[in-house]
Amino acid sequence: MRFSKLGQKAMALLVATALAGCAQPRAIPQSASAIAPAAAPTPVPAQSPNILVILIDDLKPTLGSFGDRTAISPNIDRLAARGTRFEQAYANQAVCAPSRINLMTGRRSTSTGIYNFGMDLRDYIPNAVTLPQLFKQAGYGAESIGKVFHVGHGTHDDVESWSAPPQKDKVIEYVEPGSTGGKATREEALFNEIPVPAERDIFEYAATLPRGTAWESPDVPDDAYADGRTAARASTRLAELKTSGQPFFLAVGFARPHLPFSVPKRYWDMYDPARLPMPDFERLPDGAPLFAGKVGGEIAAYDPVPPGKLGAEYPEELKRKLIHGYYAGVTYVDAQIGKVLDTLDREGLTENTIVILWGDHGWHLGDHGLWTKHTNFEQSVRLPLIFAGPGTGKAGSAPKQIAETVDVFPTLAALAGLQLPADMQPLDGASLVPVFRDAAAHVRPYAYHAFNRPGRIGQAIRTERYRLVRWTQEATGARAYELYDLQQDPGETRNVIDAEPAVRKKLEAYLDAQPAPASVELKARRAAQARN
Repeated sequence: MRFSKLGQKAMALLVATALAGCAQPRAIPQSASAIAPAAAPTPVPAQSPNILVILIDDLKPTLGSFGDRTAISPNIDRLAARGTRFEQAYANQAVCAPSRINLMTGRRSTSTGIYNFGMDLRDYIPNAVTLPQLFKQAGYGAESIGKVFHVGHGTHDDVESWSAPPQKDKVIEYVEPGSTGGKATREEALFNEIPVPAERDIFEYAATLPRGTAWESPDVPDDAYADGRTAARASTRLAELKTSGQPFFLAVGFARPHLPFSVPKRYWDMYDPARLPMPDFERLPDGAPLFAGKVGGEIAAYDPVPPGKLGAEYPEELKRKLIHGYYAGVTYVDAQIGKVLDTLDREGLTENTIVILWGDHGWHLGDHGLWTKHTNFEQSVRLPLIFAGPGTGKAGSAPKQIAETVDVFPTLAALAGLQLPADMQPLDGASLVPVFRDAAAHVRPYAYHAFNRPGRIGQAIRTERYRLVRWTQEATGARAYELYDLQQDPGETRNVIDAEPAVRKKLEAYLDAQPAPASVELKARRAAQARN
C-alpha cells in the first residue's frame, strides 16, 4: 500500500527519531495483519517500555494543569507535572466513535470516510493495523478495560486489536430508581446496555423508549458506577501484568464526564454552584452559516432538557445544573485515574511505563448556545493530551506544537522503537518525539479536523492563532467559509473571513494540500449498494 505524502513524512520522522536514541527498533512481520489473536508473542527485550493509554469520554481541558481555575483535578495535574502536556491538541472529529478510530488507526475521518456511528473500522479499512494491534504483533500483551473503542449505536469493538477479550462496562448508568422511573431508557438501548430486539433498527427502537435524567447525585461509593469499577479492574490487572514476563499495552477508558452526570454526591459537593463559570456568548458567531451550529441533539436525549430548544433558551437553573454535573464528573473521573496512577507507583511500574492521557474531543458548556460536541468550534474539538514516562520530555513541559489525535499513533510507535509494517494503512499523523527533545521544535504548523452536516463536509485548519473552516456541499461543490482570530477573539464570536484575505489564502493552501475527503455519504451509499 502506498503512503500519502503526510504518511511518508510521518514514517520518515518515526524512523529518524527511533535511530536517534529511542529503543532499538524491532521489525514486525510483514504478514502481521493476518496473525491470529492467539498467536505466540514475539520475544521482546526486557527493557521495552510498557504502555498505559487512559481515554476519557467527552473531557475538554477543564483541568487545573490546563488553566481551568474552577476544575478540581489533582491526579491528572500530577501526571501533567511529570510529563509533557499539549495545550493545543485537537480531535480530528468531535464525535466519540470516529474520534476513537482516528486514535486507533492513525487516520483522519476524511481519509477513512468513517464520520458516523454504525461504521466498524474493518468494514472500511479491512487490513488496518490498529495501535494496540501494532504492539501486540511486536510481542506486547494488548488489553482494554472500560470504554476504549466506542461500542454502541451500531458500532462494535475490534477483536483483532486485543490479546484478550475487552472488559467493557457501562456508559449510561443510574442507581436511583427515580432517574428512569424503573424503565429502560433510549440511551441505554443505543449503548447496548439493555437488550434490543434483533429485528429492530437500534435507532428506531431507542426512539420508542423514555428519556433518563441528565444527572443524579446519590451518596454511594465510587464503584457504584462503571468508572470506579474500571479503576479497580485496571489496578488489579496492573499488579498481575507486573509479573507476566511480557511488556503490556493497557488501554483504560473512563465514561465520565459523558452524560448522564451520574456521579457520587461528594463530587458534586466539592463545587459551589454559585461560583461555576456560566456561558456569556450564547449565539452563533456573527457571519457564521447556520449549519455550523446545531439545535438539540444528544443533550435533548435526557430529561429535563427541553427538546427542540436553542441552548440559550434553557432556564438558567438548568444550565447551571448541567455545568455543575460536568465539573462533578471531571473530579470523579480524576479520582479514579488517581487510583490507577497510585497502582503504577505502588507496583514499581512508573519508571518504565509510558502513560498517555487523551480526551476523545471537547464539549460545549453553553457557549454559542451549544451543548455536547458535534461542531468545528474550539470548545468542541480541543482536548487534553499528556505524555509521561520514558522519552516523553522534560517534566511539566508545555510545547507550542499543535497536536492532533492521529499524532498519538506514530509518537507511541517511535517511543517504543517499533517499525511500521510496509503494508499497513498510511498514517495521517506525525511523530511528536522531536518536540519531547526540543520544546521549540515544530513538526507541523497546524492541526486538521473536520465535521460533517447532511451533504456537507466542513474541513478545518487550526494554527496557533487562527481557525479556517471550509464547508463544501458535495452535490454542487458550493462552498462557505468561517475564519476566526482566536488571539483577538478567543470565544469565536465573529467570522472575519472577508476581512483577512491573506490569512484565508494561506490556510486554504494547507487544506488544498490534504487528500480529497472521503464522501460524507459513504455509509448511505454502501447501504444502498447492499440493498441492491
